[in-house]
Amino acid sequence: MSDSTAVPRRVLLLAIPVCIAGIAAVTAAVVTFARTPHSLQDLLSIGALFAVVIVAERFPVPIEGVDAGVSLVFVFAVATIVLFGWQAGVIVAAGATGIARAIVRRAPLRIAYNSSTFALCALGSGLAIQQIDGSSTAALIAQVAVCALVYEILDLVLISGVLAMNTGRPFRKIIWANTRQTAAPFALMASASLMLVVLWQRSPALSVALVGPLLAIALYQRSNFAALRAMRLALTDPLTGLGNHRHFHERLQRELTAAEGDGKELSLCLVDIDDFKRINDRFGHPAGDRVLGQVASRLRQGGESFRLGGDEFAVLLPGLDERSAVAVAQSIIERVGALDLEQIGEVTVSAGVATYPSQGVARDELIRLADSALYWAKEEGKNRARTYEASALELTSLQELAAGPDRAARYRAAASLAKAVDARDAYTGSHSERVGELAARIARRLGVDEKQTELIRLAASLHDLGKLAIPEEILRKPGDLSESERLVLERHPQIGYRMLESLGVEPIAEWVLHHHERWDGAGYPDGLRGEEIPLGARIIFVADAFDAMTSERVYRDPLSEADALAELERCAGTQFDPMIVDAFSAELGLRIAPAPAVLAS
Repeated sequence: MSDSTAVPRRVLLLAIPVCIAGIAAVTAAVVTFARTPHSLQDLLSIGALFAVVIVAERFPVPIEGVDAGVSLVFVFAVATIVLFGWQAGVIVAAGATGIARAIVRRAPLRIAYNSSTFALCALGSGLAIQQIDGSSTAALIAQVAVCALVYEILDLVLISGVLAMNTGRPFRKIIWANTRQTAAPFALMASASLMLVVLWQRSPALSVALVGPLLAIALYQRSNFAALRAMRLALTDPLTGLGNHRHFHERLQRELTAAEGDGKELSLCLVDIDDFKRINDRFGHPAGDRVLGQVASRLRQGGESFRLGGDEFAVLLPGLDERSAVAVAQSIIERVGALDLEQIGEVTVSAGVATYPSQGVARDELIRLADSALYWAKEEGKNRARTYEASALELTSLQELAAGPDRAARYRAAASLAKAVDARDAYTGSHSERVGELAARIARRLGVDEKQTELIRLAASLHDLGKLAIPEEILRKPGDLSESERLVLERHPQIGYRMLESLGVEPIAEWVLHHHERWDGAGYPDGLRGEEIPLGARIIFVADAFDAMTSERVYRDPLSEADALAELERCAGTQFDPMIVDAFSAELGLRIAPAPAVLAS
């Protein structure tokens, strides 16, 4: 039961009768115990066990899957019952646990219910062993075994019952889960109870040799469990219980290494909730969190799953080829589609699959390919799974740029590739889209005709296409690049040119190739200077630099538009074409400057 003051009525229907029965058991135990003569040694022994139980209850042993842990009260309660009878067992189990829980200020009803549970467990197990006579070793083992078994059964029934009443979950499922989680720990503690009884019968002083280590083990396990839990939390998404972004990257790298060593395949499935923003906006974030939890539970059935952030998930599928992985992805989509969420209605997901080694070999490459497949699953109508196919995705997209039937189709194709680039780069938001828009504004200001302006927009949105082949570690590095890393990065214009040039999309390919050439000839890749540089490339260079300066980066804060424009003006005539900087200033309304009409070259 929770400590909340609002107790459901159905909980009271069980709690009140149990508390009444528990009080009756404690009363009967106290009266009977008081009427029975006891030696001073027995009283001191029971008092010592009473004190030990208080300590044990204050420091339960953490067990994986059991929220409150397992208390060593069981060990000492069973030993007390076998050694001194059910009356002493009820007093020690119920009284000591009640005091321990009162010290930490548990809710009164919770204290009463748990203490009553312990009282009834001690009463039932104590009465059960009265039927076992004899002082032989076999009789002693039987007494401890029966006492422990009856105690555990009663405890499981009463605790599972109140949990079922409180949560509304089926009693059968709760008691089965609790039995599986606690059976092994209780069996070990029953053995400890037997050892404690044997030692106590030989000499109560000898029992300290067992009581001390038991408490020490409990304290050590608490410390060790806390450390392990902290490590686990660092790798776990708190909302869904799935592995988090960091855990995903670590596991993917390990699985890739294992797959390489074993010569096996490994598939990665990325899953994204369709129209999740609409769910949050319409029903609120609590409803969105509920959807995330439900989707996560369906993902667990598919493979080792992770939440990467927001509404994005990943599933690792070791040993599965492309076809099998797509089948798993489709089954995930179907399970999510079968969700029945009140008020929210239908929830769907899209999935993208990439497979090692047939499609990608490096970790970041596999993620990029799966993300590309996921994007196209979204583009094709959502609620479906797609596998990565270079010819069917990126190549087809580029061909749409050259031969698309309308401008909207070309924009969609450009946007898909720009999205793949931006997802890997260190910019925030849609950098490529922003550069395309800025470049089109500059072109219009310069008097470029509308057809050429649209080509410049497309080229600007694809200016970083070659970065798809650049390692993500270089693209996202927060500090300065080494000389070798810089040389690798500076290859991206040539890579983008080769991707575009073979598809006949001139002059876009030429502009992409030269968009890092400087006005003074110190740029790359060909060291062109002045008007040797195509106009489209010069426009893209200015738009790209401005957006880079005004965008938030890992290693610095963004500049204001005025400060960024001042930097462009400072570098006009060396890095940038002065005419284009002037036109851009006028376009932004920060300077009144003539903008001569020119022809794109």
